[in-house]
Amino acid sequence: MDKLKILVVDDESRMRKLVKDFLVKNDFEVLEAEDGEAAMGIFYNTKDLALIILDVMMPKMDGWQVCREIRQYSKVPIIMLTARGDERDELRGFELGVDEYISKPFSPRILVARVEAILRRTGQTEDSDVIEVAGIVLNKAAHEVTVDGKPIELSYKEFELLTYFMKNQGIALSREKILNAVWNYDYFGDARTIDTHVKKLRSKMGKKGELIRTVWGMGYKFEVES
Repeated sequence: MDKLKILVVDDESRMRKLVKDFLVKNDFEVLEAEDGEAAMGIFYNTKDLALIILDVMMPKMDGWQVCREIRQYSKVPIIMLTARGDERDELRGFELGVDEYISKPFSPRILVARVEAILRRTGQTEDSDVIEVAGIVLNKAAHEVTVDGKPIELSYKEFELLTYFMKNQGIALSREKILNAVWNYDYFGDARTIDTHVKKLRSKMGKKGELIRTVWGMGYKFEVES
């Protein structure tokens, strides 16, 4: 299978190299552009881009202009990078069709996790039956989980919940998003349902249950220290 192509657009060469190195390590092919005009040239000449990582502040043509022009021709997923964590910028990005919005500085591992999550969501990558993170091995086909080599017994919903967390490593997930993904319908009931399941899941995972962190006032994040 051919490697998926990702275009990284940033006027800082060190930032491009940092992102490229992590993406290449995760088996992606990376194209680079140092400004918006160069990005559009690559976009028009490369018809099979899987995703674009796009900086906002650039010379010649900024990220907003690039995004606006790309969206006239393509729905290719776009992750926007910015040095500013301004809510207005974020809303503007989503209005233009940005898929994810990440403020600098950021962890390259988290960026890669978000790239992989978006590509799965858009059906561009095959879901592996086995997910391994920090000594936790989850086998979807066999419906089995081991923690540091020891099997643990999970209910169907606990298994689905852990699968969702591990697939979205490093991403803060709201209770609503978790419920919609794991329970497969829009949930308007008591959000404590998710808290109860997380509590049981943490307990069964022992020390590794600490990887499921509470994001106060929002939901949860499955995160491994780099």
